[in-house]
Amino acid sequence: MDTTRGVACLLVAVICLSCAAAAAARSPAARLHRHLKRLNKPPVKSIEVCQGFIFLFYVLLLSSPSNSVVCELQIEQSPDGDIIDCVHISHQPAFDHPYLKNHTIQMRPNYHPEGLYDESKTNVVSSSSGERPKVQLWHQNGRCPEGTVPIRRTKKDDLLRASSMRRYGRKRHTTANPMSVNPTMLNEGGHQHAIAYVQGEKYYGAKATINVWEPKIEQPNEFSLSQLWILGGSFGEDLNSIEAGWQVSPDLYGDNNTRLFTYWTSDAYQATGCYNILCSGFVQINSEIAMGASIFPTSSYSGSQYDISLLIWKDPKEGNWWMQFGKDYVLGYWPSFLFSYLADSASMIEWGGEVVNSQPDGVHTSTQMGSGHFPEEGFSKASYFKNIQVVDSTNNLKAPKGLGTFTEQSNCYDVQNGNNADWGTYFYYGGPGRSSNCQ
Repeated sequence: MDTTRGVACLLVAVICLSCAAAAAARSPAARLHRHLKRLNKPPVKSIEVCQGFIFLFYVLLLSSPSNSVVCELQIEQSPDGDIIDCVHISHQPAFDHPYLKNHTIQMRPNYHPEGLYDESKTNVVSSSSGERPKVQLWHQNGRCPEGTVPIRRTKKDDLLRASSMRRYGRKRHTTANPMSVNPTMLNEGGHQHAIAYVQGEKYYGAKATINVWEPKIEQPNEFSLSQLWILGGSFGEDLNSIEAGWQVSPDLYGDNNTRLFTYWTSDAYQATGCYNILCSGFVQINSEIAMGASIFPTSSYSGSQYDISLLIWKDPKEGNWWMQFGKDYVLGYWPSFLFSYLADSASMIEWGGEVVNSQPDGVHTSTQMGSGHFPEEGFSKASYFKNIQVVDSTNNLKAPKGLGTFTEQSNCYDVQNGNNADWGTYFYYGGPGRSSNCQ
């Protein structure tokens, strides 16, 4: 009897422990840990950007139960708090996608678009005074080795700021539709734009040189960005979009730094796509530029002006959509199978600014777009896009035909376009948000 009772007690204890373990595995802390593990791939080297400390330590990387390799893992710190992980190119998040399990990485595009502007106008980060600064802050403390890609490490606090782990790194349906503006709905979605756009043809890419600023953000859940959009499909639930530019987003990054970013979706921001490489999809090949990392320096009012050049185009042979940063950095590609409409071509291209207006205290946000000043103030005061072009069906870059402009509330953020020999097709855009004329 005592033996039976003892066995029963032992079984109860085992069951209780199993239940406790299962409950722990389902706990918010455990889910957060698993999500971080999925996002952050094991690095070969890490570069931490914060306050000038340098740490060296060794990590044991187990390649198999019977074969271990000791590698030196370097963690270096400098100005903005980021940790940049140098991840082996074949271990990056893209290869979590089921269609990329046996993918052969395309290490270079088969073709570049013909007709690029004079490269002296398209430095990675250029300035009015001819300075050639570091491109991203983490470069001050090191570089990633060949055969790796730099990935900004996602931290616990990043996930905790998100509305949910499922939505982390994703945004709502926000693309500007110049053909459909209902004044009564302007602030329901909370997003406002000042853009230039073309439509009516088949487009195979776009290019722009974008003035870089650090706009002020009023609320942590708001952002300000300047980007180009490659669009296909309707503005309903089937929208395909590839996006790239710079943004300030305290909610996503935990600070007010200006950062390089990309985004993609094949279903109007519902279930597919993400910022940067926070999900599988974009295949990075470049070891020097990190998506989501800080751009340095930024422009100042009536002072030095800095800009970045971005080019996205569809490889005529493989069909993948490639991204280039400046004249030197081909960053990688979005495989064509990610998309439906963009598997063929784009039907609209947009360039410009976007902000989130959460209407704090029932009034318009004071979050700035661009420089925070209106277009009529001009160079060194208002933000600009210059040398904007599209890629046509013959893989040639050309000036956009029939360029239109659009803004929901020109008294808050506005846009003015022009053309000249030095800048080609260009526009100034932006504004301060809330003012005596914008409530």
